[in-house]
Amino acid sequence: MARRALITGITGQDGSYLAEHLLNEGYQVWGLIRGQANPRKVRVSRLASELSFVDGDLMDQSSLVSAVEKVQPDEVYNLGAISFVPMSWQQPELVTEINGMGVLRVLEAIRMVSGLGASRNGGTQIRFYQASSSEMFGKAVETPQRESTPFHPRSPYGVAKAYGHFITRNYRESFGMYAVSGMLFNHESPRRGAEFVTRKISLAVARIKQGFQDKLHLGNLEAVRDWGFAGDYVRAMHLMLQQPEGGDYVIGTGQMHSVRDAVEIAFAHVGLNWQDHVVIDPALVRPAEVEVLCADPAIANARLGWKPTVNFPELMRMMVDCDLTMVSREREYADLMPAGAW
Repeated sequence: MARRALITGITGQDGSYLAEHLLNEGYQVWGLIRGQANPRKVRVSRLASELSFVDGDLMDQSSLVSAVEKVQPDEVYNLGAISFVPMSWQQPELVTEINGMGVLRVLEAIRMVSGLGASRNGGTQIRFYQASSSEMFGKAVETPQRESTPFHPRSPYGVAKAYGHFITRNYRESFGMYAVSGMLFNHESPRRGAEFVTRKISLAVARIKQGFQDKLHLGNLEAVRDWGFAGDYVRAMHLMLQQPEGGDYVIGTGQMHSVRDAVEIAFAHVGLNWQDHVVIDPALVRPAEVEVLCADPAIANARLGWKPTVNFPELMRMMVDCDLTMVSREREYADLMPAGAW
């Protein structure tokens, strides 16, 4: 019988890539969606015929219990979150409820259905993956960051993720639950939301090249991150749940690049000088900036056999190419519209 996976946040970047990966691995894949959501209008629309969906809300404990009871999953991947860090300064309470307490509610649902983390269904235990974040390291005390690096989050987002991380570990240690946390560093793709800096850059470059806009407003160009490809990182998520025991893993490339690097690569790819188009906007700088994040993925490399396949320049060029295709379609549509139709 095919294994069953339940994914919260299936309509996001990571959820869509993970759903594709698990389907290719022969899983039955279920996505948790809120009742009013239409899965045929989101990133997984092309997979809708191969997926199943169940109603649930990370802010509603009873709905999560019902979802786990209905799906009877072998694996639960908790990717549901408000993932845009600046938003956590605008709505800190909401972000804390979803990114922090939401993790507790999913764990409780699994505990309640499986019986304090004990085995069920003939000895098969529900395995749980929590999407932790490099933002938990924040003002890091060492570089690169590894599994033992202390946390010093610099945003409500990072604080909430740290709570989700520790409560996952607590359920593993207290109830014997198979639970892992993936401390993923920044991972991008053409499916990334337009509010994230890498996609903001790739989309603006495509629109500037096609004549739809002229300027790109950015904040701190010197912020440094460890950026990888989301399609690579979901493989790591799956591999974590195939190990004999649960644990915590840092996932990243081990390579650092600045926002300036991203800008230079993206504009150069279309033959433009970034300095002619980029405007530094102080309003876009975070209240407490995280300056440097870089992973040490040695444990994941050794235990999971995982390594990234796409490097940063390749990733930025991939994103620009996809956005050029999308914007070209906008151009074709605009050219077909009668004068004054806009």
